Amino acid sequence: MYNTTNLDKLKEECGVIGIHAPGRGQLARLAYFGLHALQHRGQESAGIAVNKEGSITYYKEMGLVQEVFSDDVISRLEGDITVGHVRYSTTGESYVINAQPLVVRYKGGSIALAHNGNLINAGEIRDDLEDQGVIFQTSIDSEVIANLIARYNAFGIEKAIQKTMEQIRGSYALVITYGNKLIGLRDPNGLRPLCIGKIEGGYVLSSESCALNVLNAEFVRDVAAGEMVIIEDGQIRSIQYAGGEKKALCSFEFVYFARPDSVLDGQSVYISRRNAGKMLAKEHPVDADVVIAVPDSGTVAAIGYAEESKIPFGEGLIKNRYVGRTFIQPDQKMRELSVRLKLNVLKENIQGKRVVLIDDSIVRGTTSGRIVEMLKNAGATEVHLRVCSPPVKYSCYFGIDTPNRKNLVGATHSIEEIRKMIGADSLGYLSIDGLLKSIDESGAGLCSACFSGDYPMEVPKTSNKYLFEKK
Repeated sequence: MYNTTNLDKLKEECGVIGIHAPGRGQLARLAYFGLHALQHRGQESAGIAVNKEGSITYYKEMGLVQEVFSDDVISRLEGDITVGHVRYSTTGESYVINAQPLVVRYKGGSIALAHNGNLINAGEIRDDLEDQGVIFQTSIDSEVIANLIARYNAFGIEKAIQKTMEQIRGSYALVITYGNKLIGLRDPNGLRPLCIGKIEGGYVLSSESCALNVLNAEFVRDVAAGEMVIIEDGQIRSIQYAGGEKKALCSFEFVYFARPDSVLDGQSVYISRRNAGKMLAKEHPVDADVVIAVPDSGTVAAIGYAEESKIPFGEGLIKNRYVGRTFIQPDQKMRELSVRLKLNVLKENIQGKRVVLIDDSIVRGTTSGRIVEMLKNAGATEVHLRVCSPPVKYSCYFGIDTPNRKNLVGATHSIEEIRKMIGADSLGYLSIDGLLKSIDESGAGLCSACFSGDYPMEVPKTSNKYLFEKK
């Protein structure tokens, strides 16, 4: 499968949602709408599990949310608690068996688990479990979590989860249902986002606050790093199972992954992107006639750049919002066509003008070169590319689909070499300090490892034996 929707972008791993509202009814339908709001976080598979008095049923399939779930399927999913998941796989083949939520039945009962993140010691744990006779059905590291919880079931679900968290390392936002409980967890570094909302009759857990808005839920708070929240009997309890680690929310959430109408750990994604554009204009000014964006992820930053530089903002690239996914094999001609299929130049706003083009990031550089070429072919006299994040130089071990470093243009080429490669008249990246300050004035509590190589925890020196699917 070749995905034209994101072209030359880093891919997020998934979105999770959980709803606990006994007696309200139609929770699977609510989860469906919540997953729609989180669709940007994963477009390969979708699933919903419902819990009715401890008995869990589920449905999951490959495809977008609206492709996977029909009204008939939703109407058959009845329960008082529901867990939902949208997924983008990043390694190996993508199969429905690896779709989530992961439902496991064991001696202690049944659990449904949805995971956003990536474990960096999953291969080691999996080896140990297989040596002890455990059989794995999937290639996702979420199954490692489920097996550990099952192993400790004699301690009760909450203690079993805590003992599991003591063994795993990496990033995770987890939503789990068991018995009459909905449980949410966030890794000790807070790498992956998770928030709590209040709805009529209960509570919602979601990767992003934008899903709460769709469900008309009142935002309560973010789940803290190293915190487990337990929702049951209409109440929320909290267990701080870990603490003292460096807070490190993924900065790329603000650059690209999160929807601009979301708020993560108290920081508005929209405002952070506009700030990044303003900072970019200060760091890399240029004389030009118009500021345009690579839609949609560059739009807010372009507005900020225009405000700061006093250069008018205009539309220069029109996005085809109905490209969807294509199953045509990706030969070279298809790769070139895919850019034009997704983006078309608005010639009237470009011809004869010096253009500032704003994009959120450059990964391989191939798409940027094609867009610059399209603008010049449409009559732009100059194209100055400005990127509202630093060069991506290092691999991510925490659930983002980062190519091998040899395929990261920022790791293998100087900025001038990249400029020549893509054919821009000038090229400027936002500094790491500028990015962090655009999100939080203090620049604290954020992970920028893909830009700096400064990881919040020790990462593997070599690849895992297993190519786990990152959620």
